[in-house]
Amino acid sequence: MDDISGAELILVIGSNTTEQHPLASTRIFEALEKGAELYVVDPRRIRLTDFAHAYAAIEPGTNLPMINAMIHVIIKDNLVDRDFIKKRTENYEEMKKSVENCTPEWAESISKVPADTIRQFAHKYATTDKAMILFTMGVTQQTTGVKSIRALANLAMITGHVGRPSTGINPLRGQNNVQGAGDMAALPDFLPGYQRPEWQQTKDRFTKIWGDFSCLRGRNIIEMFNLMDEGIMKAAYIVGENPILSDPDQNHTIHCLEKIPFLVVQDIFLTETAEYADVVLPAASFLEREGTYTNTDRRVQMIHKVIEPVGDSKPDWEIMIEIMKRVGMDVKYQCPSDIMDEINEATEIYGGITHERIHDVGIQWPCPDKEHPGTPILHVGEFKRGKGLFTVNDFEFIGDQRTDEYPYLLTTGRVTHQYHTGTMTRKVWTLAREYPHGFVEIHPKDAENLGIKNHQPVKITSARGSIVAPALITDRINEKTLFVPFHFSESPANRLTGQNLDPIINIPALKVSAVRIEVE
Repeated sequence: MDDISGAELILVIGSNTTEQHPLASTRIFEALEKGAELYVVDPRRIRLTDFAHAYAAIEPGTNLPMINAMIHVIIKDNLVDRDFIKKRTENYEEMKKSVENCTPEWAESISKVPADTIRQFAHKYATTDKAMILFTMGVTQQTTGVKSIRALANLAMITGHVGRPSTGINPLRGQNNVQGAGDMAALPDFLPGYQRPEWQQTKDRFTKIWGDFSCLRGRNIIEMFNLMDEGIMKAAYIVGENPILSDPDQNHTIHCLEKIPFLVVQDIFLTETAEYADVVLPAASFLEREGTYTNTDRRVQMIHKVIEPVGDSKPDWEIMIEIMKRVGMDVKYQCPSDIMDEINEATEIYGGITHERIHDVGIQWPCPDKEHPGTPILHVGEFKRGKGLFTVNDFEFIGDQRTDEYPYLLTTGRVTHQYHTGTMTRKVWTLAREYPHGFVEIHPKDAENLGIKNHQPVKITSARGSIVAPALITDRINEKTLFVPFHFSESPANRLTGQNLDPIINIPALKVSAVRIEVE
């Protein structure tokens, strides 16, 4: 995080940073006070654009053409870091060939970002010494999400903006411990520490710790709900997740939850999803438990219990221990530090991070042993795989596009005073006062053409379903584009989104859905 304030150029793409990551945005403003420049790419003129030196009002779902065009310009205008490419990367020529036809004019025809703006972005990024990229789910939640991230990696490597202070491509994670959950294998195809289960060294390591275990790939959440629908999955255990509001195609999600024979939900409140459960396990809040969080810059930090768990609630790990005992498993954990001891043994990146070391100040992984100070900057000197790999990321339209029946594109996101599905924040009256209900942003020209007045109830419809919400007329949204926050159960944005998936890792395209809008 501190690295942001030292940057000379900050390229923010697909991130409403001031509203979704306020701590990161304060670092951006610190950098601006020191003379840095800010370039923003977003389909909405978010608050951050008020401070930007350049803004690209991009079409939803078209980040990849713009990024490839920036790479094209940097190569064509001989702005690449040849020394970095030669010493630290491979596959450059193949990547270079793949963007030969990705001109700014080509990208403009798709993204609606003017060709000269793309050239401006490319030149500024390539010629600034300390240039960093910040991105979030505005990039990843698209059918080209993986390719877009790989293209950003290409962009950073051709300019040498990797492995140095205030450079790199930096994801701002969506929750306080999303990074930690991923580190500990809340992913279908990894074991803790991003170790592939099919690797022999991984099998040997975890067999020693756990005994026999399954090396089969797991299922992601989209696949699991489809298995429920097919009658293959007979039971589900949902922990700290509210898929009725957070997953795409709400009607399909509800259908699957009604169909599955046995559902367990573990959460701190009775969520919309928990109302469908056969068993609800009351979990303790962060103030009622010990443990660690790993934040967006890989910093592992202790959380300390303030009060005892209220009522029958228990910390998540204690609930899971009780379940393990009841199914006859051996249990060797007596406290959170016992779990961290196993994490030290199982994962190299956490190998030297103990509760004692981080009691007061966190440590950034990788930290392989107890003498290691942690790693503030990744990829210094070399990449994990040795040399950085340039990739080919061709663009093709997959998923929803505007049609006569659905002439608008919907993008979804968050607002300042609410958080995700509102499980906690909607119960705080001061926050609810600021944003008591959902809304749909619409451009003034579109509103005029449709006879829509400000705050008037309107109906938004996609191929998956409909919602009703008051209109918010604003020029902060592009024409023919709508925005709906997904916090509100009364107007659930994800009733409109669908299961158009990134074909590489199956992330749903929550940021791009074809819809129509009309007066209710």
